[in-house]
Amino acid sequence: MPNRTDLLLQQLQKKILILDGAMGTMIQRYALKEDDFRNEALYGVKKSLRGNNDLLSLTRPEIIREIHKAYFDAGADIVETNTFSSTAIAQEDYGLSDLAYQLNVESAKLAREVADECSAKNPKKPRFVAGAIGPTNRTASISPDVNDPGFRAVTFDQLVEAYSEQVEGLLDGGVDILLVETVFDTLNAKAALYAIQDVFEKRGLPLDPWEGGIPIMISGTITDASGRTLSGQTTEAFLISIAHVPLLSVGLNCALGAKELRPYLKVLAENAPFYVSVYPNAGLPNEFGKYDQGPAEMNGQLEDFLKEGWVNIVGGCCGTTPEHIAMISNTASKYSPRQLNVKTLEK
Repeated sequence: MPNRTDLLLQQLQKKILILDGAMGTMIQRYALKEDDFRNEALYGVKKSLRGNNDLLSLTRPEIIREIHKAYFDAGADIVETNTFSSTAIAQEDYGLSDLAYQLNVESAKLAREVADECSAKNPKKPRFVAGAIGPTNRTASISPDVNDPGFRAVTFDQLVEAYSEQVEGLLDGGVDILLVETVFDTLNAKAALYAIQDVFEKRGLPLDPWEGGIPIMISGTITDASGRTLSGQTTEAFLISIAHVPLLSVGLNCALGAKELRPYLKVLAENAPFYVSVYPNAGLPNEFGKYDQGPAEMNGQLEDFLKEGWVNIVGGCCGTTPEHIAMISNTASKYSPRQLNVKTLEK
């Protein structure tokens, strides 16, 4: 039996893999109250915890299981752990930094259990778990104080420490992939990659997935029509900045819908020496912050990428649901994956 990394690489050579959709969109369907975000250990916390969705892996694990299963049932090959904000830095706002490791372990275990159950039912369609590593709520490149451009709310070393703890938890919980996602500041992403490399070295894990390492995916976010990340990089500059690591894939997610991402995804498809992923929002948010793009419209826009042969992994971000993923999965099955481009980034 091949190990899960080998199995993942084999699947990527055969077909376009389907990533799940939004976690927050699904959680909203449950109309949860403050008590849902608390267990016995958290009843004494004075701050409001409602909206700290990562806590649900501890307080309402059955909900997170249901969401993972819904996406697998819709056709997803990969689900993300409920850990987008499970760093000591992001949890500091709630006074729960000490829970970061536990959140990652338990969230990874939940996703692992569901993935294994679904794989056992249909061994011909193996399911995988990606450990979601969000950007944190702080940026290492930009000052949050307009009156003090040199000020930074976080240091590189602080980010590395927080990401290292998260990576340890995700690996201990059994993830197949580490996904550094929604990158708005490449310096934050570099801290995450540095932390991953450091943890891998301590554990004796190879960094390259083709040598048996845990695969690393990275996904940036283009914040507006300028075509740049929040920290000011173009798509190609972002790619060059992180290409020193032997990644499984590089891609784009969040902020924009599929239609708006088209020119930037094209840059990655033409230049990346890795597999390419894309998981856009369900269009742009309306005036109430909701996403109105239905499965058919989003699927139609994503199919354009599939026809062009630009992607290897496709899914959905904010506003997407199992209904979106089901339609995307069905459409993607009709197309061949992007062929890996091994040319260098040198001009």
